[in-house]
Amino acid sequence: MAEGAAVITHPIPAFYDEDSRILILGSFPSVKSREQLFFYGHPQNRFWKVLTGVCTSEELINTPGTVDEKKAFLREHHIALWDVIASCRITGSSDASIRDVVPNDIGKILGGADIRAIYTNGGKAFDLYRRYILPQTGREAVRLPSTSPANAAYSVERLIDEWKIIRRSI
Repeated sequence: MAEGAAVITHPIPAFYDEDSRILILGSFPSVKSREQLFFYGHPQNRFWKVLTGVCTSEELINTPGTVDEKKAFLREHHIALWDVIASCRITGSSDASIRDVVPNDIGKILGGADIRAIYTNGGKAFDLYRRYILPQTGREAVRLPSTSPANAAYSVERLIDEWKIIRRSI
C-alpha cells in the first residue's frame, strides 16, 4: 500500500489567530484539500455542513463555499484548524494508508491563541494526536466522529449532534 508512496509534506499552513478559542485537528489533508490549499476541500466531506450546523443551525442554507468564506466563518466562530501530521507517506486520501508520520508542532497555535479545547476530527487524528502531540503538550483532545464520507454510519444530523460539544468552548 503506502510503502511505495512518496513522502508528502503538508502544504496548508495552520489557520488561527489570537482570537481562536478551539482547535480542530484532522489527520492529513485529502488530495482535494491539498489541491485547494485549504482544509476539507472535497465536496463530499461533511465538515463544513456539520460545523455550520453546530455554530448556526443553518448547515444546508449558509454553508461557506469559497476558501475566503470558510476563513471568515472560522474567524467569526473563533475556530483554529490544522492537522496532526506535517508529513507522511499516504496513498491518495486514505487515512488507513498513512505511514512514516512526522507530527506538526502545534505549539505555535497554543502560544499564539487562547485555545480552550482541542478536538480531533475522527479516530485516526485522535490516535495520532495521543501518540505524537499529547506527550509534548500535556493537553488532552476530545475525539469527534469523522466528517469523512467514509464514515457512512453517521448522517449529517447525527454528526451535528455529536459535534455540538464544541459550543461550550467557543
